[in-house]
Amino acid sequence: MTAALHQLKVIEMAGIGPCPLAGQLLADLGAEVIVIDRASTPADPTDINRRHKRSIALNLKSPEGLKAAQQLIAQADVLIEGFRPGVMEKLGLGPNESLSANPKLIYGRMTGWGQTGPLAQTAGHDLNYLAITGALHPIGAAEQPPVPPLNLAADYGGGTMFLLLGILAALYERNTSGQGQVIDAAMVDGVPAMMGLLHTWFARQWWTTERESNFLDGGAPFYRCYTTADNKYISVAPLEPHFFKELLAHADLPAEHYDSQYQKDNWPERSQQYADIFRKKTQAEWLAIFEGSDACVAPVLDFNQVEAHPHNAARGSFVRVENVLQSAPAPRFSRTPAKAPIAPTAVGGDTNLLLAELGYSPEQIANMRTTGALT
Repeated sequence: MTAALHQLKVIEMAGIGPCPLAGQLLADLGAEVIVIDRASTPADPTDINRRHKRSIALNLKSPEGLKAAQQLIAQADVLIEGFRPGVMEKLGLGPNESLSANPKLIYGRMTGWGQTGPLAQTAGHDLNYLAITGALHPIGAAEQPPVPPLNLAADYGGGTMFLLLGILAALYERNTSGQGQVIDAAMVDGVPAMMGLLHTWFARQWWTTERESNFLDGGAPFYRCYTTADNKYISVAPLEPHFFKELLAHADLPAEHYDSQYQKDNWPERSQQYADIFRKKTQAEWLAIFEGSDACVAPVLDFNQVEAHPHNAARGSFVRVENVLQSAPAPRFSRTPAKAPIAPTAVGGDTNLLLAELGYSPEQIANMRTTGALT
């Protein structure tokens, strides 16, 4: 069996964050992903986003290095890059040049601010993109500054996933038109696109701008985390009344709370009441109480614990490659399964082979090394 994307050829310009993850996910699903790197370095098994990729190290300021990059792009289905707007154009690898040489190319551009707008040329990071889109403000405790939700929401949710959506949609459209196009994937566009339900609730006045006062921001006693007797944590999330009823029964909480679950004026007092109750037993004791129930209770695990959780273990959600913990490929396919993860090869380690595949002779490759075109 072959993986779903086994005939797709992708060029990834080396960078950090959303683009390397996008390339990894495509490679997991069988795409041939070639990274154009700045300089060769030894293999690093901890560089998980490089798994299943090949690498060529080119000096793009050298005419020979630039020509090799252009040849690779001319043979690709997809290019992904995450530089500030204009950088690829200055290198001579912009959309106009690349699509002129390869009209079927899907040119994926990944930035935080987007290709246009007053902030397009300024630096930024996940937290900034969440901040200006309204996604950061509700996260954290009341009367305290918002809390960074790692870099999952903007970098990888609004960034990587929307870049992949754009690429796959453009590939689908190319089947009809036969033409490539440019994808402007911006985190400040992707994050709001994920907030449709919150915008709905806000429009219906079911959501306020006061932090920790809504039912998904920690304000509700039935949707938050609690400390247990052994200073561990459990997540409690029975939003639906029939699930909430199970929480009340299993935790020996007042049954009359069922009829007033969504009355906000009760929430502060009940949050304290529930916190006191959950403090009376250890995490393991609570998990035993809730085992097999629909009360929507789960342990809060750290990186050292996730692999051994029975559900994660049964599904094989995590794997180890050279003892490096990482995710198994996702999603799962019934007929064209993803490739099993392998350790990344050396940065620049495929340079000679990739140049040979382009038709370069050993003498030409040796000369490129002598002139500094290969790094």
